[in-house]
Amino acid sequence: MTAFLLDVDTGIDDALALAYLAALPDTEFVSVTATPGNVDADQVARNTLALLELCGRPGVEVAIGARVPLSIPLVTTPETHGPQGIGYAVLPEPDGQVSARNAVDLWIDHARARPGELTALITAPLTNFALALRKEPDLPELLAGVVIMGGSFYYQGNTTPTAEWNTHVDPHAAKEVYAAYRGRPAAKLPVVCSLDTTERMEMRPDHVRQLAEAAGASVPELVLPDQTEGRRSTSDNRVIRHLSDALRFYFEFHRLYDQGYLAHVHDFFAAGVAAGTLEYSARPATIDVETDSPLLMGTTVADYRGLWGSAPNARIVSANNPEQAFRELITAVGNLAARLG
Repeated sequence: MTAFLLDVDTGIDDALALAYLAALPDTEFVSVTATPGNVDADQVARNTLALLELCGRPGVEVAIGARVPLSIPLVTTPETHGPQGIGYAVLPEPDGQVSARNAVDLWIDHARARPGELTALITAPLTNFALALRKEPDLPELLAGVVIMGGSFYYQGNTTPTAEWNTHVDPHAAKEVYAAYRGRPAAKLPVVCSLDTTERMEMRPDHVRQLAEAAGASVPELVLPDQTEGRRSTSDNRVIRHLSDALRFYFEFHRLYDQGYLAHVHDFFAAGVAAGTLEYSARPATIDVETDSPLLMGTTVADYRGLWGSAPNARIVSANNPEQAFRELITAVGNLAARLG
């Protein structure tokens, strides 16, 4: 059993990551917290509650912490994820309510109550995690492990030529988080899933079709490049219908930016790394983040060779296996969708 603390900015690929983790029989959602990023924090929390309920995980405590980055204005991305953050999908109103507790306090309280038991997965800007580290500097020792989706090293950024989205939204938070891990034991260093490997996770129309087949849907789920933009799924399976509508928007966005009719599902990969279900390898490095240069704001830099004279503060994923990952995704989420009907 893997017990998770999650911090998300749901988000199409966050939604897929949550659906995947919900599909695994040996995962516990201790709490899920909302950081502003793809959409504002309140919308993130509503999306997350609704998605967890859709995927058969009601009753999970969902809380909000920061509503803006540490030092710069919030920028969201409706052009990438849609006005509500989940593409064309319109999730049912959740039965659950957003927790009255603060996300930062929630993480600290859970980590103190269950030292060494909880795995942290962060698929959002690092604002809440930075605030939690300010308040509890021993948090890295209290957590069993940390997986972060963020950064770009030997790869073009997806927000600026050098910066990845999550880091660019709150570069000051990312800089604080990596600084907090300097000098920590190697086993406690965060595993960082950067664009270098997450953009190898190219979800395509055939994956959506296979997902619906695995769910036992009565009609093929065809999300195709020659169809009218904004077309909505008519699948008789609720999970497939909503994921298909979200992914169609993501496919169209990527095509608009000349990346093909596909979706880079970054956060699903990070979720699989955290759950221990996906193949990958990682290299230790010292990470720092640019926060002063207007040209390079949010750029992540990795020193693999010790040129800065600082000990490693992260383990950066250097290789993965997309074919194995999508087999795992289709089987797990397909079975979940079949079970929920």
